[in-house]
Amino acid sequence: MGALAVGMATSLSAMAENVLKDVRYASAPGGKVDITLEFAEPIGEVQAFTTDTPPRIAVDLPETSNGLSQRRVVIGSGATSAVSAVEAGGRTRVVVDLFRPAGYTTRSAGNLLVLTVDAGAQQSGLATGPDPTKKVASGLEVANIDFRRGENGSGRVVLRFNGDGATADMRNEGSRIVVDVANASIPENLRRQLDVTDFATPVRSLEPNANAGSTRLVINTNGAFDSMAYQTGNEYVVEVSPKRAAPGTTVVAGAPGRAAGAVAGDMEGKRYSGRPVTFNFQDVPVRTVLQLIAEESGLNVVAADTVQGNVTLRLINVPWDQAMDIVLRAKQLDKRRDGNVIWVAPQAEIASFEKAVADARIANEEREPLVTEYIPINYGNAEDIAKLLTEDSKSSQGSGGGSSGQVNRGFLSPRGSVSFDNRTNTLLLIDIQSKVDEIKTLLATLDRPVDQVLIEARIVVATELFARELGVEFGVQDRTGTLPASNETTTDSGFSVSLPANPAAGLFNLSILRQDIVLDLELSALEEEGRGEVVSNPRVITANQREAIIRQGDEVAYLTIQPATTPGAVAQATVEFKEVLLELKVTPTITQDGRVYLNLAVKKDEVSELVANPAGGFIPQIARREVSTAVLIDNGQTVVVGGVYEFKNRDDLRKVPFLGDLPVVGNLFKSRAKSAEKAELLIFVTPRVLQVAKGG
Repeated sequence: MGALAVGMATSLSAMAENVLKDVRYASAPGGKVDITLEFAEPIGEVQAFTTDTPPRIAVDLPETSNGLSQRRVVIGSGATSAVSAVEAGGRTRVVVDLFRPAGYTTRSAGNLLVLTVDAGAQQSGLATGPDPTKKVASGLEVANIDFRRGENGSGRVVLRFNGDGATADMRNEGSRIVVDVANASIPENLRRQLDVTDFATPVRSLEPNANAGSTRLVINTNGAFDSMAYQTGNEYVVEVSPKRAAPGTTVVAGAPGRAAGAVAGDMEGKRYSGRPVTFNFQDVPVRTVLQLIAEESGLNVVAADTVQGNVTLRLINVPWDQAMDIVLRAKQLDKRRDGNVIWVAPQAEIASFEKAVADARIANEEREPLVTEYIPINYGNAEDIAKLLTEDSKSSQGSGGGSSGQVNRGFLSPRGSVSFDNRTNTLLLIDIQSKVDEIKTLLATLDRPVDQVLIEARIVVATELFARELGVEFGVQDRTGTLPASNETTTDSGFSVSLPANPAAGLFNLSILRQDIVLDLELSALEEEGRGEVVSNPRVITANQREAIIRQGDEVAYLTIQPATTPGAVAQATVEFKEVLLELKVTPTITQDGRVYLNLAVKKDEVSELVANPAGGFIPQIARREVSTAVLIDNGQTVVVGGVYEFKNRDDLRKVPFLGDLPVVGNLFKSRAKSAEKAELLIFVTPRVLQVAKGG
């Protein structure tokens, strides 16, 4: 059980103690139970609170001893199961065990304290709420109704009153949350329905109305939800969040007039996991609330002397750690935790304390002696590490003092300095011992061998060629007449068609001869097919985050002619060179999850043809293929980082006009050629991490 340590010791023996002498009970109308506590002296101020799991009402009696003859009184009526009393630390706590959560009221008269326990919702079948016959006579009224969206998607409804002391009661009714404020009225201008669907929370709308002179707010929801409420000062806040079913989360049943909520909660994005509690306090000392929170949490809470004042709270199914934050925020307090001890003090006091601690630490550092360390660097660069520790390493050799403590020196103290020796790759460190130890711990993490990466690339250039050509040649000659030597008559006449395939791969000849007529027919055909593939496989190993370049190729020479600029001069010929390279340039980065991020450039050049130079010689024409990209790849995975596909189709037709268009016969007057070319370029990359064993 936690404890609340107070700043001022109090002598309990110096105070007059009261005695709890008797406990009796009686049934009341409507299933209620009146529990009467009798004391030896008139009873003063008491504090009471409730819990929902298990359902209980606890009454704390300070400076009171337990004089009962029996520890537990069994009642078994209405919602009341039994009453027990326990004395500890100069005070007595009376605990009323309930069958089900129920409301209660207290009243005192002389040396009697009467606790009236309601029947609870299960007996009456009705939700508890304000009595509609009662009129508001407190002068309280609702000043404003505000709706906000929380960071976790929850909806926050804020009821603000014109003063403190509002007694609000909340309950769940299916998909609605009903809040009744019995002692506060609501003005006419606030009685309007608010549609808050656009906020994307479980809350759809708000319906504030007057209820027999009091105030009733109906919160309409959509979907499963968790709800809780708390009251600080003149504000009553209802938070409605999407229902969670996280592993290990316990959902507790709501009490009449209370909302069911999960153990885990959040406020302004902060997660809470404490056990849910329900507190209902009217003007109770803050120190008492902290004591109850300490008992619920099982932690030790130490409150500073300056923690004073009272607070009004109505917290329903709120995790205890969130309840503590609500109390601290309401009273401008803050906390610091050390193990199982929580220190609570005003925010300014904690800030002042921490500043004093920091000032004392700085003062101790300025008086602490300096030590010198020579730290050899194994895998890194001493100069780079010195710049990492402080950008002003070379000018910080002098001793600091005075205002030097205000200068940001990185990992060094104001009097520290660091230098390096490139020849031995050693750091020269002068600083206080604590800073030297911190830097040595840092270097143990940084000065490690880095993994290496083998990058393998495959560049595939594939070509495919197909060509087909059909042609025909034929002619007819008519020879008549007499030759001069033989006294024969000859006359040459006829025609010819020449549309051959060139060059022909095959010929078919046919000649028909008669005495005076010669008919020649020749069919030619050509079909050509070719395939080619060029595979280049550059590979390189480099350290993590270091660029590597590998290239292979030729320099192709060619002539350039510089013409003569003056009469009689001779033109100048110059030999120029062009690079034809296969190149892989890559910078790998190994990610924390074992993958490889590659920033790479791949290039593959070829001499496609030689172009004749009019001035003499040939000029090479270079076919360039390259890709520059960045890609994230799994270790050992092969990925295509680039690809180019080229297709070229060509159909040629040569024919004799008119005759080539004739059906069937027209084929003798035509020549056809068809060609198809296809070229593919694919670039594959495969990285493999070569892990380096870490030395001890």
